[in-house]
Amino acid sequence: MNKRELAKAVAVHADVDLKTVSSVLEGFTEVVTAVVSQGEPVAITGFAKFVKVNRPARMGRNPATGEAIRIKASKKARITPVKAFKDAVMAPATAPRLKRGAFPTNDDAVRAAGKTVAAVAPRARKAAPARKTAAKKTTRRAPAK
Repeated sequence: MNKRELAKAVAVHADVDLKTVSSVLEGFTEVVTAVVSQGEPVAITGFAKFVKVNRPARMGRNPATGEAIRIKASKKARITPVKAFKDAVMAPATAPRLKRGAFPTNDDAVRAAGKTVAAVAPRARKAAPARKTAAKKTTRRAPAK
């Protein structure tokens, strides 16, 4: 599954417009990359942990000659899946259920995604209780002849 297919599946499952999902995924990757590159870990509960790891210099061996060589220090990115994710992968029965059309992606479902959210009106605020006003006196007129 590539990024575009992931965006379509999320759009159908969350019932959100595909354009919105694509921009959110793009923003997610940019934020996680920027934060982890600064050395701060990012942990997403139930999914994964993203961390920058500093590897110290060490001694190693050239496998062809057996000669000892020095391996210089480096920085690596480490992505560790958390227990809930690993459990869902190992036992698919415990994995979350997707909406129909999310995977494999159904083009009609992708087009319909986000339409129902836009059609629902936002919750109306309760109107403040009306103030009582003095009743106006009305005079009855005789019907026109």
